[in-house]
Amino acid sequence: MDPLIELLRNNSNRTPKELALALGISEAEVAARIAAAEADGTILGYSAVVDRLKAGDRRVTALIEVRITPEPNGGFDRLARRISKFDQVRDCFLMSGGYDLAVVVEGKDLLDVATFVAEKLSTLGGVLSTATHFQLKPYKQGGFLANGGGDEERLPVAP
Repeated sequence: MDPLIELLRNNSNRTPKELALALGISEAEVAARIAAAEADGTILGYSAVVDRLKAGDRRVTALIEVRITPEPNGGFDRLARRISKFDQVRDCFLMSGGYDLAVVVEGKDLLDVATFVAEKLSTLGGVLSTATHFQLKPYKQGGFLANGGGDEERLPVAP
């Protein structure tokens, strides 16, 4: 991976000056490379990893396992893109294993997510089945320990 992209992936809040110093290049080159990565879609966007409870965010998050029928000449892509366009969908991934897509959705409450699944997701042609799993409590998100992380030491790696 490009070292600049790796630095941004780990902390997108770094200034161009900090990035230039870390990489041994000019700030102008950093700015140009970031602009190029944004333009070509390498960088999709920027966001903060937020402790939702501390921020007062009471929305619910669910992971939905979705089994779909691949389409001729389109496979899974066309239906996955269609599902991804719903406002409730935060993430959508093609998966290996017992289901085809992992869809992460947010709703204002359990009923909101249930309504999305019943009225929008499961009614799409090509969707064979869904299984919804609600997030109860985060321990790690976006690479960061949630809820203060505690003072516990990392678990040792057993041989």
